[in-house]
Amino acid sequence: MRTVSDFVPLLGAPVRQDEGHLIKEIAAAWSVTLPEDFIAIAGAYGDAAISDYIYICGARTLRSYAEGMGRKLEASRTVPHVVLPSPGGALVWGNTVEGDQLFLVPRQGGAWTVSAFRRGWADWHDTDLGFGDWFHLALTGRTATDWLPEWEPLPHPVEFDEE
Repeated sequence: MRTVSDFVPLLGAPVRQDEGHLIKEIAAAWSVTLPEDFIAIAGAYGDAAISDYIYICGARTLRSYAEGMGRKLEASRTVPHVVLPSPGGALVWGNTVEGDQLFLVPRQGGAWTVSAFRRGWADWHDTDLGFGDWFHLALTGRTATDWLPEWEPLPHPVEFDEE
């Protein structure tokens, strides 16, 4: 499992004082236990745009994004899961500038894996990777995917919401 320190070379110092406890409160309100690596990383870097390409929700936007965009995605024929805050739902945790929606999908045994609704392909893309591993590979350009960009040299510029 990846930790916040694994992301410092990729994203610089955390842009938030640890807001993981606020993300845990949102998860508790939805009666779910989100992965610790997501909580820690979104608590440190959430509510931010990375390289003007990926937006990751944090404590300020996670609830409203899931409730707004999640409802729309849940109604889509392409998204094969209910979406939080619906019971048992997947978590929509961010998006790309291309309109791809990024999810954590609950699996057997309490695991959560990254999946995506890829807007350009109008399809659903599953991975078997947990959040920290997928996010690290995605930001280093080492994922086996053709829908993420070739990045400029690291570290990524991070632009965060100040609200």
